[in-house]
Amino acid sequence: MSHTTPFRADTVGSFLRPATIKQAREQFARGEIGAAALREAEDQAIRQVVEQQRANGLQVVTDGEFRRAWWHFDFFGALNGVELFEAEQGIQFNGVQTKAHGVKVTGKVSFNPAHPMLEHFHFLQSIAGNAVAKMTIPSPSVLHFRGGRKVIDATVYPDLQAYFADLAQTYKEAIAAFYAAGCRYLQLDDTVWAYLCSAEQQQQIRERGDDPQALARIYAQVLNSALEDKPADLTVGLHVCRGNFRSTWISEGGYEPVAEILFGTVNVDAFFLEYDNERSGGFEPLRFIKPGHQKAVLGLITTKTGALEDPQQVKARLQEASHYISLDQLCLSPQCGFASTEEGNSLSEADQWQKIRLVVEIAKQVW
Repeated sequence: MSHTTPFRADTVGSFLRPATIKQAREQFARGEIGAAALREAEDQAIRQVVEQQRANGLQVVTDGEFRRAWWHFDFFGALNGVELFEAEQGIQFNGVQTKAHGVKVTGKVSFNPAHPMLEHFHFLQSIAGNAVAKMTIPSPSVLHFRGGRKVIDATVYPDLQAYFADLAQTYKEAIAAFYAAGCRYLQLDDTVWAYLCSAEQQQQIRERGDDPQALARIYAQVLNSALEDKPADLTVGLHVCRGNFRSTWISEGGYEPVAEILFGTVNVDAFFLEYDNERSGGFEPLRFIKPGHQKAVLGLITTKTGALEDPQQVKARLQEASHYISLDQLCLSPQCGFASTEEGNSLSEADQWQKIRLVVEIAKQVW
């Protein structure tokens, strides 16, 4: 690859929403300000967060996902054939529930060429300076997995094979559209692979009539099909997330149950992997990542708490990982975003930037 994405010091993408954004969104919801005023508040905050990312040593910048309420629903809701709805209950995290929203497929799924996030990327690109602008969107697997068969209209898709084919095509078009908009670094956020690693979640998947291994193969196929025409100078990363809402999580269990299918067959350029605690298991599954250009970006710095990691311990863990995959194929990042939903995790903005500086500092010393 001609450029250096993923960077040795990288990020997963979302940052804590500043008070100005929270306030503007509340005023907008109450009808006190219009869309233009909300956008202005977002633009200002995004300019600032891009500056802060660069000031803290990052070569990659995101818009912090400041225009979104959720890491996934906002993107899905703007696809053709997909509708958001108020669910009966939220998603159950470890000890806390999210607001109740859901997503359902009510028509043929396709990419909307006027998708608002293309414009969001344009703005980010225009203020990125000499940093690389990274766009983050949810992975296609997430659109199927969350509700499964029951939220996909059976009159539109009597056969799920046709649905998966359309889903792959939708993402192929999304990738092409972001590329045409100037994007050269795209990240797909995916909670599903972590669910497939968890014994408890696997049980729930079986109870609803799905086979976890079969799903893993289908999702790998959808991803590879979406990536078929990917231009050589576009880096696509896949962030495998264990759930991130107000500092809690959903899934636990190492990557071994899916490692062979995920690391051995999915043709992304980089895997962003959470490795911030014992729930993530060991580094052995990394042995399935083939020698070559594919990178594993290890999330060894947690975004769940403000306590700073010991750099020596982080370096020791990178060394440990290098027993299974060459150090040259490794990078470092925080384990997840700092605010996968607008509520954000339980740490301060000062903590957030200290974490980023720690990633940058350790990466400098190791590489």
